[in-house]
Amino acid sequence: MTARMDKRFADLKAEGRPALVTYFMGGDPDYETSLGIMKALPEAGSDVIELGMPFSDPMADGPAIQMAGQRALKGGQTLKKTLQLASDFRKTDDATPIVMMGYYNPIYVYGVEKFLDDALAAGIDGLIVVDLPPEMDDELCIPAIKKGINFIRLATPTTDEKRLPTVLRNTSGFVYYVSMTGITGSALPDPSLVSGAVKRIKQHTNLPVCVGFGVKTADHAKVIGNSADGVVVGTAIVNQVATSLTKDGKATADTVQAVATLVRGLSTGTRSARLVAAE
Repeated sequence: MTARMDKRFADLKAEGRPALVTYFMGGDPDYETSLGIMKALPEAGSDVIELGMPFSDPMADGPAIQMAGQRALKGGQTLKKTLQLASDFRKTDDATPIVMMGYYNPIYVYGVEKFLDDALAAGIDGLIVVDLPPEMDDELCIPAIKKGINFIRLATPTTDEKRLPTVLRNTSGFVYYVSMTGITGSALPDPSLVSGAVKRIKQHTNLPVCVGFGVKTADHAKVIGNSADGVVVGTAIVNQVATSLTKDGKATADTVQAVATLVRGLSTGTRSARLVAAE
């Protein structure tokens, strides 16, 4: 199953451009709308999809993603329905890699083995579980890898040389470099620092390095994409959903289109990234 992810990054490398990795919250604001958003992402230029698993206590997320999770839970979203989203998406798209992102608690409650089997059946390629450190690899990471699902780790500016090999040890698919400390959706980091960090991580791994946190515009995507193998955008997309909703949090005719328009713009940024660097 990891073949889908490897192929996508290999194809992008051949094209000479970074991936655009887009995050949205499964079930926000309701199932059908979020499926519409998911289907619109690749058409708008997304290369890899991060599918958010809503959770009631998301400690590492900024306010926008927390609110999205609350809207999804209020709309009746469950982990089972989030897997169903991927399954429904796969009916028309078998090429775009899907990474499920969230917290361990809902997976633990669901049952690790059952979750991994259902995730494979739904066409999931990778997992990002933000509250499971490498010391707990036996819980989910190792079982996932054995089933052929990538386990993607986060590295941050505070991940030093001593810690980095531990973080990368069982990582597969790509490395997600969180370009600043703090919660999601903060300001954009200094591009030169990002470039140095990507180089540092690459001394320890052959995996693609994707950079996220703070990317909101095509220009941001272009700047980050000059040194990274991928640009991750989440909060800006979730905000776009939020601003398109009615006062009581319901989807409007504009919701899916608003996200597609934003992603189309971000995609132009990533697609022009290396063109500048090569000049």
